[in-house]
Amino acid sequence: VSTKKKKKEIPDRGSWKGRFDFLLSCVGYAVGLGNVWRFPYLCYRNGGGAFMFPYFIMLVFCGIPLFFMELSFGQFASQGCLGVWRVSPMFKGVGYGMMVVSTYIGIYYNVVICIAFYYFFVSMTRVLPWTYCSNAWNTPDCAGVLDGNLSSRTALNLTRLLNATQKRTSPSEEYWRRYVLDLSDDIGNLGEVRLPLLGCLGVSWVVVFLCLIKGVKSSGKVVYFTATFPYVVLTILFVRGITLEGALTGIMYYLTPQWDKILDAKVWGDAASQIFYSLGCAWGGLITMASYNKFHNNCYRDSIIISITNCATSVYAGFVIFSILGFMANHLGVDVSKVADHGPGLAFVAYPEALTLLPISPLWSILFFFMLILLGLGTQFCLLETLVTAIVDEVGNEWIIRKKTFVTLGVAVAGFLLGVPLTTQAGIYWLLLMDNYAASFSLVVISCIMCVAIMYIYGHSNYFKDIEMMLGFPPPLFFQICWRFISPAIIFFILVFTVIQYRPISYNDYVYPTWAISIGFLMALSSVICIPIYAIYKVCRSDG
Repeated sequence: VSTKKKKKEIPDRGSWKGRFDFLLSCVGYAVGLGNVWRFPYLCYRNGGGAFMFPYFIMLVFCGIPLFFMELSFGQFASQGCLGVWRVSPMFKGVGYGMMVVSTYIGIYYNVVICIAFYYFFVSMTRVLPWTYCSNAWNTPDCAGVLDGNLSSRTALNLTRLLNATQKRTSPSEEYWRRYVLDLSDDIGNLGEVRLPLLGCLGVSWVVVFLCLIKGVKSSGKVVYFTATFPYVVLTILFVRGITLEGALTGIMYYLTPQWDKILDAKVWGDAASQIFYSLGCAWGGLITMASYNKFHNNCYRDSIIISITNCATSVYAGFVIFSILGFMANHLGVDVSKVADHGPGLAFVAYPEALTLLPISPLWSILFFFMLILLGLGTQFCLLETLVTAIVDEVGNEWIIRKKTFVTLGVAVAGFLLGVPLTTQAGIYWLLLMDNYAASFSLVVISCIMCVAIMYIYGHSNYFKDIEMMLGFPPPLFFQICWRFISPAIIFFILVFTVIQYRPISYNDYVYPTWAISIGFLMALSSVICIPIYAIYKVCRSDG
């Protein structure tokens, strides 16, 4: 308790100003691109409405408990992801692991935001540039959804192309691959930097830096807009979507339960991983955000509100995505499964193409990409703040606390420079490599070790007492059981599942070479390896 009192007397660290600053920051952090481009697709692929069942079970038994654990951990210690490990100094490597993961995610996440910025800017035209096949970058295989109106010959061609084994390429796909990315043939063949993307990357880093210039004081105000406005856009797109012909087919595709799938281990594994990644457990961001709370803030209530908001957003986004995909499938006369996609393919190819069918399409496109930008920024703020807070708390003298803005600037510039290779012609290959390896199973390992370190090394009775001192009541019995037994077991299950399910990564038809996959594994290892290395270092350094 005495260290607690000492920490309270240095007022320099800063804290959230309003009650909703923290709540909205966490919502903005947890609700990210994955809610829009991963969840709806997973749901449709894993048995529609039946997927909701394992999803909510995993939320209750793993998501909310882990979320509450990280928030209470950070709030109690009032330290970033490194400083909190004073409770168990041997495990400080977990904090370093979180920093490494946040670094990787922070580098590539902003590149995705910068592509959204690019599409946002080019949408400000009368006709969206990916509407027709008549551009310099198009190939003879290109067949637009709207070109069919030009002549009966094209219409015949379109039917022939759809029936033939040869795949029709859409103008939006050619725009994405041949113009925006100017994709090279191999991950090692970097080609040149795409200058428009580089410019947008600069814009997105400048925006992130300006929002964090005063730390949580400034970002706590920005999130009032970035965390709430996406809901306005989702609702506008939702209303526009369900009024379209064929929207219901798409939504049925998304929600029709296939109950036989519920016995499939893959479905449970996907549900657990999605909850885990979507809530941002083990990134260090939750600990960091909570460390700026007042000591007696009720983080128990907060964790439940944020987790449920996050999952509800995912489900809601599914309606927005699938209503418009259903409309496009109806227009093309194909099955919804032919147009459904996930990841960048959904955000930058399938959805933009569907938008070209709407009247005043540039407006919907601007709205959609603006929403993506805001969803990404909310997460990016926390990733950057995590790194800055960890550095500042670790050095911990008055000078660095006063110079925190310069630390933020330094980290932002470094992030920009490290993101430059991702704007080259092979950038998307590297981006997907980082997405698949840097931040997948390493997060699971970090989280598992954190659970064990707090519950078994620091001691569950100590931890429950700490929470009682902070909240005025001990954690409910359900959470005590989850923290000690159920959540670590589920995390272990996700880990085993990830290893069994492992398939080498590929992008469309391109298969990654072995050396690239090795780099992927090294990225994954680099965060986990911090834990044993630091533990050994600590043991060697300590007396006796």
